[in-house]
Amino acid sequence: MKVSTINPATEEILADYNILSKEEVIERVKKSSNALKDWKKDIHQRIELVHEFATLLRKNKNSLAKTATMEMGKPIKEAISEVEKCAWAMEFYGDNGQIFINDESLNTDARKSIIKFEPLGIIGSIMPWNFPYWQALRFAAPSLIVGNTIVLKPASATLGCGVEMENTFKSAGFPDCVFQSLIGDSSVAEHLIDSDINAVTFTGSTSVGSKVAQRATSQLKKCVLELGGSDPFIVCEDADIEKASSGAVKGRFINCGQSCIASKRFFVASKVSDEFIEKFVQKTEDLRVGNPLSEETDVGPLVNTNGLSKIEEQVSDAVNNGADVLTGGTRVGNKGYFYKPTILKNITNKMRISHEETFGPVAAITVVENDNAAINLANDSSFGLGASIWTQDLDKAERMSSTIECGMVSVNNVLVSDPRIPFGGVKKSGFGRELSRYGMLEFVNMKSVRFYDQLIHNHHVE
Repeated sequence: MKVSTINPATEEILADYNILSKEEVIERVKKSSNALKDWKKDIHQRIELVHEFATLLRKNKNSLAKTATMEMGKPIKEAISEVEKCAWAMEFYGDNGQIFINDESLNTDARKSIIKFEPLGIIGSIMPWNFPYWQALRFAAPSLIVGNTIVLKPASATLGCGVEMENTFKSAGFPDCVFQSLIGDSSVAEHLIDSDINAVTFTGSTSVGSKVAQRATSQLKKCVLELGGSDPFIVCEDADIEKASSGAVKGRFINCGQSCIASKRFFVASKVSDEFIEKFVQKTEDLRVGNPLSEETDVGPLVNTNGLSKIEEQVSDAVNNGADVLTGGTRVGNKGYFYKPTILKNITNKMRISHEETFGPVAAITVVENDNAAINLANDSSFGLGASIWTQDLDKAERMSSTIECGMVSVNNVLVSDPRIPFGGVKKSGFGRELSRYGMLEFVNMKSVRFYDQLIHNHHVE
């Protein structure tokens, strides 16, 4: 059995890979278990190697970026930035990770009480194609510093990126099997969950995430899920429209709109709607769609033909139900999975685009009368990942941020992941957190230890 990677800009096959069998997956996990015994002993070694890995990422960023661009179509300048961001995350945890997991002392009835943060073990990581390096390494950095070992199942579309990561870990001097990439399709992910791993982290769609959670928790394995999003972008009547319209373009069309935290539903105050929409459309039409390997390109192709077809279906459904196409709305060219950056207006809840995640270069605008209407529509979603609010009244922004049902809010900027800040959502956008100290603590054993001088006799309950 084989799986192929395909260049979405040319539709050419890049490589064929043999799919690992169940027995091969089990053997890889066993090797990870053996590596764990020594890997968890020396945090100073782990810190040194993580920094060396970051150095290699920066040194090889152009070749690594080219692999991502060829496999999933993001513009080369975005791919280079992704690799650089991975290096930053590695350095952040190399610099701060030990502090995050230092023993904590506290007062109890014992003479001494401490909390230790120890590695959980082998972590199975099932990651998507849209940010093939960042999604994998933003989890790997803190988990490796803690002392866990990692077995990664990269997305089938970006297997080459998975291979590149494993090779870079080896080149950085990491012991064998501390970080491994498993080649294959969804069956390999299933074998990974069923193997002797200790926990699972998954990033992807809500439908697949629910199956991962069911499979993992039925075996009493902890999991963290970072799932879909349909993030609201709220433009208040006192917003700086120039900044908000530029933010709308960046927030919606980065990575060809294929991002869980991309701005997807736009709620604009009626008082400023004409000005905002005019600027949004103008700046969108200035985007250059084309060869993702060109430094001049702003928007590349969607990852595959299924992604392109779904976007076409969602736009067609919206138009058939009364939406107006302000720009875009069609494919680009005869080869590759290109779609014009698109803006739709007059969105209603009858349209699929109002309640499904839109994973492509399409923005859906709804004009609202006031802030309360915007909040109500923002919360009328099964997703709860992030939101952005645009207003010059920061007191109002704080009030609004408290009423939006999501895990992250950005005021006067688009939402971006940051190793210093916890990342994650609520509702069907998943549970658990990545990044920051809080993400690091998801995959540790928090062990409490108490030292007593004498036996305590007055305990009558457990």
